[in-house]
Amino acid sequence: MLTERERERYRRQIPLFGEAGQQRLGKARVAVVGAGGLGCPAALYLAAAGIGEIRLVDPDRVERSNLNRQVLHHEGDVGRPKVASAAEKLLAQNPGLTVSVRHAAIDEKNAEDLIGDADIVVDAVDDFATRYLLNRAALAKGIPLVHGAVSGFDGQVTTVLPGRTACLRCIFPVPPPKESVPVVGATAGVVGLIQANEVIKYVTGTGDPLKGRLLLWDGRSASTVLLSVERQEDCADCGSGAHR
Repeated sequence: MLTERERERYRRQIPLFGEAGQQRLGKARVAVVGAGGLGCPAALYLAAAGIGEIRLVDPDRVERSNLNRQVLHHEGDVGRPKVASAAEKLLAQNPGLTVSVRHAAIDEKNAEDLIGDADIVVDAVDDFATRYLLNRAALAKGIPLVHGAVSGFDGQVTTVLPGRTACLRCIFPVPPPKESVPVVGATAGVVGLIQANEVIKYVTGTGDPLKGRLLLWDGRSASTVLLSVERQEDCADCGSGAHR
């Protein structure tokens, strides 16, 4: 049952999915991997929505060059671990939230452990090598994954449901060249909030997730395109060619 405080706090969204949906949010465990440009807005709005537990995973420390887009970090946080800085702001936003942090880089050996017993994973990292690690870990544990990526004014989002939809490797069998790309802070905000929306829809059972679809955001024209994506039978991560 929701408390009176919770009913008051969430009264503008409870009509959308009922008290049962709000309770599901309060019981949900979300792993946000990456506490940067995407992870900050995604985690902030998940906290505001009443998600019960957020697990933050990131190996980096705050740099001044992060501050144009990583909205949970402030000038005084430069030099601090991003997970500590972000956790502090999330708890200030919603004291009823549980935040666990992992100041660590993901690799082949620890990926499954770092996402833990999450109900859903937010891919908020900035390189495809790590995205592929997350993709495989989520597939192995049967945990949905909400992918997001940004470059300049452009971004993309899709939701992977293991065994049911195209996985990240199906969509991107070959990673793009690794490079440092410019990013408009607002673009990271738009894409991170779409990722948060995907999580909320999944947890509450509301609406239609971006399953089998890749959303492309073009900030220059303020337009979106939806591309259909399909599972590949020979996919190295989820198909017959998967590593066992």
